[in-house]
Amino acid sequence: MPVQIRKAAVIGSGVMGAQIAALLANTGIQTLLFDLKPQELTAKEEKQGLTLKSHAVKNRVVLEAIEKLKKLKPAPLGTKEQAKLLEACNLTDDLRRLGEVDWIIEAVVEKMPVKKELFAKIEKVKKPHCIVSSNTSGLSIEGMVEECSDEFKAKFLGTHFFNPPRYLKLVEFIPNTQTSDETLQFMRAFTEQRLGKTVVIAKDSPNFIANRIGTYGLLLTVQEMEKSGLSVSDVDALTGKLIGRPKSATFRTLDVVGLDTFMHVAKTVYDHTEGEEQALFDPPNFMKRLVENGAIGQKVGKGFYQKNKKDGKSIILAVNPETLEYEETTKYQSELTSQTKQMKSLRKRIAFAVSQNTDDSKFLWNLISNVLVYASQKKDEIADDIYSIDVAMKTGFGWEAGPFELWDMIGFEQTVTKMKESGLEVPTWIDKMKGNNVSQFYRDGQYYDNHSEGYVDIPKKDSYYNLALLRKEKKIFGNDGASLLDIGDDVVLMEMHSPNQSIGLDVLDMIRRSVEEAEKSYRGLVISHQGKNFCVGANLMMILLEAQSDNYEDIEDIIHIFQQSMAKIRYSSKPVVVGAFGMTLGGGVEMSLPAASIHADFETYMGLVETGVGLIPGGGGNKELYLRNLKNVATDVNFDLQQVANKTFETIAMATVSTSALEAKKLNYLGDQDAIIFDKEEIIERSKQTVLTLEKNHYLPPTRDPIPVVGESGYATMLLGAKSLHWAGRISDHDLKIAEKLAFVIAGGRVPKGTFVDEQYILDIEREAFLSLVGEPKTQQRMQHMLMTKRPLRN
Repeated sequence: MPVQIRKAAVIGSGVMGAQIAALLANTGIQTLLFDLKPQELTAKEEKQGLTLKSHAVKNRVVLEAIEKLKKLKPAPLGTKEQAKLLEACNLTDDLRRLGEVDWIIEAVVEKMPVKKELFAKIEKVKKPHCIVSSNTSGLSIEGMVEECSDEFKAKFLGTHFFNPPRYLKLVEFIPNTQTSDETLQFMRAFTEQRLGKTVVIAKDSPNFIANRIGTYGLLLTVQEMEKSGLSVSDVDALTGKLIGRPKSATFRTLDVVGLDTFMHVAKTVYDHTEGEEQALFDPPNFMKRLVENGAIGQKVGKGFYQKNKKDGKSIILAVNPETLEYEETTKYQSELTSQTKQMKSLRKRIAFAVSQNTDDSKFLWNLISNVLVYASQKKDEIADDIYSIDVAMKTGFGWEAGPFELWDMIGFEQTVTKMKESGLEVPTWIDKMKGNNVSQFYRDGQYYDNHSEGYVDIPKKDSYYNLALLRKEKKIFGNDGASLLDIGDDVVLMEMHSPNQSIGLDVLDMIRRSVEEAEKSYRGLVISHQGKNFCVGANLMMILLEAQSDNYEDIEDIIHIFQQSMAKIRYSSKPVVVGAFGMTLGGGVEMSLPAASIHADFETYMGLVETGVGLIPGGGGNKELYLRNLKNVATDVNFDLQQVANKTFETIAMATVSTSALEAKKLNYLGDQDAIIFDKEEIIERSKQTVLTLEKNHYLPPTRDPIPVVGESGYATMLLGAKSLHWAGRISDHDLKIAEKLAFVIAGGRVPKGTFVDEQYILDIEREAFLSLVGEPKTQQRMQHMLMTKRPLRN
């Protein structure tokens, strides 16, 4: 086995192949991307005097795919620079270069003869230790390599990535009968730790786990829609967040996936099943006609939905399945949707939604109950256990809960009874389970295994922290906003649990107390948690209410406490490490920048976004980003202090948010002392280990050195740039006012260029600028609009 995968190859530069290559490049792996060699020149190439031997011609297909990666939204690449790790190759001239790599991923057309022919060629040139895998979405893994040697089969498996590979966590591993345990375990560890994916072992059956159940569920939804008389938009209103599915629900999801792609996936199951099951996997005629008409979804601008213009405004039209005409949508409202909107818990929503005596409740029951029965019937065919099925549906299709988790939420026994009353055929193992007085699929970190007829522990990584349990057993102190937990090895974790992990006075108090406790009794402190986003910023509602009540002295006190709390992190005598992920905005960035180290998940979106609500950072963020930008050029004896100020000003004024942790590095939100983590579940443990390493190496906090600033002349330079945008009509009067305040803080006020000022002086003028802006009516309008709509107001 390779010690590690240093170099990889992806064969096939289509949508999936190119994006898998981008995923590898994001993690720093040099990747050869292969496709077919063109057989003739284009008119443009002829005009340029190129020949079939020219690099730009023979690798044209891949070079175009790489360029497309740089433009796609959402971006497959962490930064465009990662494309440098992708090398264009073709299967005619460069086949032997497959001998350079440690992992070969096949992602060519879904035709068995093509794949078998390719694997025969690969076997002749690959290194002995090289692992080969197929990204097929449903073809037989066993059939692909039936003519290959046993040695090849031992290092071959299916690795089914979900689209888009960067953002969806699921990778289904499908071993063939001779895949070695060593290969499987090595690849699992690599894929989870280095690529940050969730690996589920699937059986070699049509469409494996997630696509088998997901495709069934989608087609069943269409079937139930036709029976119920609901419209396309009605169904999406019922099958999204209400039942724990993504906001895109059913038909918006199909538009994103592409109806042509979906039909191909459905056909794979159709071709390998029979009877009633096969009939369901035959899509209805209106879907086939949509494909014939080219209405295949978002990539062509129309599918189940189409965007149109009416009276100068964009409107969304939905297809009428009977006429194939596009009609204006109406918002679906019923007693069921009104009542479930008030229920935050999926458990309450789902149990209520399927128990009512309304038409839409019956629709949901028919849909959900059939999916649950199907999953239970196919369990042993597609997976080893129910846990793998639930994980696959959550990480591959974005379900909030998998089918067996949903079954528990509705109620195991009553659901079985109601299924039978509805005429559904419940599999024998469910009846046996009920007969043994087992009344739930999950309990206390275990799941039910029908083979042993008992409960099995849910697999946990060594680095896994059960924060709910630690809160009960290892809580040191806490309040409504955060708790301090002992996570072992004399390290403590401050876990935020305020709404959206926003920063209020309770969180600020916990920062102060947590740092002091770590300094007194522990080796260091980690600040992180296991929520969806690290921190969306300060408690905006609190600031707005104080401003509307003219409590400006209270606001000044809050900002002063905020600044001092961030200073506590920066100057702690024990290392403080922040574990960031997801949205890390405003105050979340201000809490991260002073730390001894930041451990950021690859999907971390960092930005000081306060200008979007009419403010500037008030917790020391201006100073911290300026210091990071300054440190980045400090080794250059010819560096220009004005450029440092300009970069800081532009990043904050434009409320620039990184699209990945890699881009956060480019923006200097992350530096050399920080780390990018690809497996989000590793963040707390990796942060803890960094605390221990820093403490062992006799950690010393930074010193309070004077800070060089650009002063009055630098302020004028920054302001000139803002005024130019204002004169051009690109920013409003209020935007200019915010820019003036921000430039003044970054410039260090009215002092000569090159003056060294005290850190507290910058914090004081920052606080003063913040207070002057928060009193502005237009700033308060922006704050109110953001709280109500979650969108910025440009007034």
